[in-house]
Amino acid sequence: MAQATNTILMIRPVAFRMNEQTAVNNYYQKVLDNVLPSTVQAKALAEFDLFVTKLKQIGITVIVVEDTLNPSTPDSIFPNNWISFHQSGNVGIYPMFAENRRLERRDEVLDTLEQNGLLIKNVIDYSSAESENLFLEGTGSLVLDRVNRKAYCALSPRANEELLDEFCEDFEYTPVSFKAYQTVNNQREVIYHTNVMMCIAPKFAVVCLDCIDDKKERKNFINHLKQDGKEIIAISETQVNNFAGNMLSLYGANQKEYIIMSESAFKCLNAQQKINIEKYAAILYSNVDTIEACGGGSVRCMMAEVFLPKV
Repeated sequence: MAQATNTILMIRPVAFRMNEQTAVNNYYQKVLDNVLPSTVQAKALAEFDLFVTKLKQIGITVIVVEDTLNPSTPDSIFPNNWISFHQSGNVGIYPMFAENRRLERRDEVLDTLEQNGLLIKNVIDYSSAESENLFLEGTGSLVLDRVNRKAYCALSPRANEELLDEFCEDFEYTPVSFKAYQTVNNQREVIYHTNVMMCIAPKFAVVCLDCIDDKKERKNFINHLKQDGKEIIAISETQVNNFAGNMLSLYGANQKEYIIMSESAFKCLNAQQKINIEKYAAILYSNVDTIEACGGGSVRCMMAEVFLPKV
């Protein structure tokens, strides 16, 4: 089992904008006043294309699928929420909180992966849970320690505990669940996705411990990471607001380990945090300011890791 892969899926946007349906509990989204929708899309597309170029330059295989204008899917740039790909050849399809995000699920994506010589053995589809208003948004809700078979999950309206247990049974993971919070207008609000407050790499974890208010849950969380020999690199809630938790570990050319983050995440890290990360992995960052502001997600959400075996 490997924690990181060399291959990712990305969806190139055609009509990216702020999604009003997700803004109800994604407090990272912002309305860009006096900016035309066409300008938002053009900026997001430029950020996307530059990011893909940077990834390819370090030897990462990027499978890009073009989005379509119909149906309207403003958040299609974040495919990791509806699909995940595993070394077993299994694929997970997930139930989505926002109705317009359910339209992102497209069979063509699976066809494209098969055309790229990748083997899909089984598709495990949880999307029927939407009829009961139960959600689990892929590797947004689940931060997977693939080697130690642990699924870290901050429970929220978008991460249901029963579905977490079902996923863990199907994919053979142990659930590590907790509640994570952020301060919004002086109130503690539940964080919508686990992957904004933590990231797991082969030898370390970048986590915001301040988000876990319950002392018992925090202790259990720390114990799991320490048991598995992960160095904990702690970030602050302010850094979470700058998407420093939304990183992803990937292998570039010659199995060189990289940690991928946005420019805003890189800029908000202090010197010691960067030193601690760079003991293990080279840092690659890219500017995705428009995508972060309108989408409320960053580079990790833009990449669906592909662990599928080759045919």
